[in-house]
Amino acid sequence: MNQNYIKADNWSIIEEGFEKGRVKSSESLFSIGNGAMGQRANFEEMYTGETFQGSYVAGVYYPDKTRVGWWKNGYPEYFAKVLNAPNWIGIGVSVNGEVLDLNRCKKVSNFRRELNMQEGWYKRTFTVTLLNGLEVQAEILRFLSLDLDELGAISYNLKVLNTDAEITFEPYLDSGITNEDSNWDDKFWNTTNISFTDNRAFISAHTMKTNFETCTFMQAYLDYQGEAVSGGVGAETETTVSFTFKQKVKAGETITLTKFGGYTVSRNHKSGHLVDAANRVLDKASALGFVELLEKQKKAWNNIWQMSDITIEGDVKAQQGIRFNIFQLNQTYLGTDSRLNIGPKGFTGEKYGGSTYWDTEAYCLPFYMTTKDDTVARKLLKYRYNHLEKAIENAKKLGFSNGAALYPMVTMNGEECHNEWEITFEEIHRNGAIAFAIYNYYRYTSDYSYIPEMGLEVLIGISRFWHQRVNFSKEKGKYVMLGVTGPNEYENNVNNNWYTNYLAKWCINYTLEQLGKVKDGYSEDYSRIIGKTKLTDFECEHWKEVADNLYFPFSEKQQVYLQQDGFLDKEMIKVVDLPKTERPINQKWSWDRILRSPYIKQADVLQGFYLFEDHFSKEELERHYDFYEPFTVHESSLSPCVHSIQAAKLGRMQQAYRFYLRTSRLDLDDYNKEVEEGLHITSMAGTWMSIVEGFGGMRVLEDKLSFTPQIPSQWETYSFKVNFRNRIIKVVVTQDKTSFELSGTNEMSIRVNEERITLLPGKIVIV
Repeated sequence: MNQNYIKADNWSIIEEGFEKGRVKSSESLFSIGNGAMGQRANFEEMYTGETFQGSYVAGVYYPDKTRVGWWKNGYPEYFAKVLNAPNWIGIGVSVNGEVLDLNRCKKVSNFRRELNMQEGWYKRTFTVTLLNGLEVQAEILRFLSLDLDELGAISYNLKVLNTDAEITFEPYLDSGITNEDSNWDDKFWNTTNISFTDNRAFISAHTMKTNFETCTFMQAYLDYQGEAVSGGVGAETETTVSFTFKQKVKAGETITLTKFGGYTVSRNHKSGHLVDAANRVLDKASALGFVELLEKQKKAWNNIWQMSDITIEGDVKAQQGIRFNIFQLNQTYLGTDSRLNIGPKGFTGEKYGGSTYWDTEAYCLPFYMTTKDDTVARKLLKYRYNHLEKAIENAKKLGFSNGAALYPMVTMNGEECHNEWEITFEEIHRNGAIAFAIYNYYRYTSDYSYIPEMGLEVLIGISRFWHQRVNFSKEKGKYVMLGVTGPNEYENNVNNNWYTNYLAKWCINYTLEQLGKVKDGYSEDYSRIIGKTKLTDFECEHWKEVADNLYFPFSEKQQVYLQQDGFLDKEMIKVVDLPKTERPINQKWSWDRILRSPYIKQADVLQGFYLFEDHFSKEELERHYDFYEPFTVHESSLSPCVHSIQAAKLGRMQQAYRFYLRTSRLDLDDYNKEVEEGLHITSMAGTWMSIVEGFGGMRVLEDKLSFTPQIPSQWETYSFKVNFRNRIIKVVVTQDKTSFELSGTNEMSIRVNEERITLLPGKIVIV
């Protein structure tokens, strides 16, 4: 049974009532971020119950030494950990000497938290009866500024209800923190200096090994009845610094602690100048004040929603789901820094490590291409180009040569840092996702310049890898690819995974096509690239031979491409015939049993049909969908969105809707029973795809934007905007019509249900 405690609301995530058993789940769901840093929704005050502490700074990581039973050649030496950063949000609170701790009190009532996605803030309210009998009412509002992305702000309001009392606030910083998932319990942080002056405090620390320097800072004010309370008393230990404020408060009157805090980092500032940079941030925050900063936050989020919002009328849970996904994507990555990427947990947890997977290219790029401008998507592609030399190094470690490139499964700096052998060595389809993203970027933006400037070198390295990764089977008379793992990780070390083989063939052909285009139209770039890569016509001929003669497993009886050579050798029991008590199988079965089963974690063949839709007929899609869907358990966060899109294309809207709800509410309803570890950020882009590409039927066909709109019966209407080649189109779909509205100054031709339509700026066209 899925969790069901989040209240349905169009714009907010709301929890009512305090239950200790769901604190860690809520810490994930109510996480906040601003692209540069983020944090789980940990309580500011002391909490002695079960909690998962987490504050994170973008791009700051630690290379945790790999822990395996025995070593394998080519193994990554470390697993890059997203680091739990020094804690700046902490505020100790006591009333007449009794510590406020929701885990140790007589009673908690009126507990409510709200994550307001429209305006970008998180608020918590509650009434508590302490062990000493005092009744206290609290309201805490927190946000991470989009305008000043090194700054966070907290307003902590407290009221004693039943008597006069002395309230003590102790805002603090703490660098004595650890990661929950450390391999060896290493010390990740070294605290080098602690200082405080007036109402400001600073902790300077650096990461071990990677030596990222940080300054964690804070500034605190106390106000009572509109009057400022004199400054607190400072104190420090080896890893903490704090201020202590005490104030006698009358019953029913409110006292407010305002705390600014955050991080300055050597990634963005000169070494040795981080405290100066922190002071500049605090100067700006002080000049504006909490209220004005909050107003700026609301305006900044309003600007984001103007383009990225998807509206749904008639289905509040569906509306809440898509906005939660869009909100978290924007909290994680805003495209302001090409050194950053989209981590699978974003700023909500430590699991998986790394800052990027193949998810970015396969799932996230379409969202950022069409809800931002071209520059954001280009930065994501530049990120991969900047790591090309590392990708060549990664391949070299595994025995490849001549500039063959294998992009990492998980990375922070371009170096592979994932350490499960069946993924690290075998899940090589990630190379294909990167090549497809280059193609997809040009298809959407018409900006070809990326390919001669950067992309062609990436494509050459990837094609060299595919050429070397196959071998010729005399038995089959074809080139085969042995020992791989496709997106469906419930089949490891298989031969001829159809999806991987198909990507390899397409990648080589696409690279050869781009070589011709760059040679004809960008001769200087072509000469530079050929000189740098030493590519010859003879080598390209060998690539072509491989692409033309790759083997694809196919069942004549079923008339479907097989996931891999041995798929039909399995005991083909459908998911519907599995007892519910044995689901999810990844938590109930041994790995051995899973690998021998026909069950599919996520789409392999259908993923290929999604990427290369125009290569196959609708009848072929239907046949493959009907064959594979009954064996798919959807225990990957990336699975339901692809199935939703394919079901919509086949006109199976009830099934498409069910898959949409699953992908949009994957975390809110905790389908996979793991939300306390953090959110599934990258799959959230798949939710956007489910509506825009699934229900809206948006495609690029023959170089024009095309739509085949449908609408679930549960909805009255839905709308979305897309930025296609710097022209913004708003699409509104109801049960009986679809309207299109073009912004800008130039007309635009699109296709709707295969008919050509001309859009004029400011004019609504109804189909």
